[in-house]
Amino acid sequence: MALPRLLLLELALYACCFICGIITAASLTISQGDFEGRCMLYGTVHLNGSDFTVSQSSSPSICYFVSAISVCVAIFCFSSLLYWVYTSCIDGDVKRERIWMNLSLVVCGVFLFFLLVTGCILKVGRDRLCESVLHEGPNITRCDEAQSKPWAKPLNGNSFYSRLHSAETAVWVNFFCWMIIAVLVVLQRRGVSEYRSREEDAGASPSETEPFFNRPGHPQ
Repeated sequence: MALPRLLLLELALYACCFICGIITAASLTISQGDFEGRCMLYGTVHLNGSDFTVSQSSSPSICYFVSAISVCVAIFCFSSLLYWVYTSCIDGDVKRERIWMNLSLVVCGVFLFFLLVTGCILKVGRDRLCESVLHEGPNITRCDEAQSKPWAKPLNGNSFYSRLHSAETAVWVNFFCWMIIAVLVVLQRRGVSEYRSREEDAGASPSETEPFFNRPGHPQ
């Protein structure tokens, strides 16, 4: 049985959210590895001679939190894709009950909240790091220029800005995709309600729809 168009669009957005979640988690994890496990969000740097080195880093739990939210979103999206592919290919019967759509709206609200939080963490944390880089680095006018500067061993700052920027961009794309998913679920929920109302009206007997008052009198 073919999937409804709105559901197909929703599944396409799930695939996009899955990819975004993986990009965020991978970019942040690699960035931590480049700095020996340090979380550079809200971190500061200073010059040691001509090399950049880390003077302060934030708690690793901040990066773990952002990665964990992204992984949870990715797992949910992947599971939803598998479920609907199985339902359409094996069972051949695609039905979305109203109660499950209500639950989907709750999930959308939860993910939107946490994605908003993680997006703000990445945005503010990266900006704080870049302020330190611009303050300490000579002849640096943009944060990404520090990627081409030497960093003290064993640190690897060749892609620190690019990875943090990719993680932040993926989170915001993920956020807006979930906003669209919420709208699609609302539209499907409304469509189910209207369909059931028409079924109930069509199934009503004439005696049920006949007015109770001002009935025509029967001949004696």
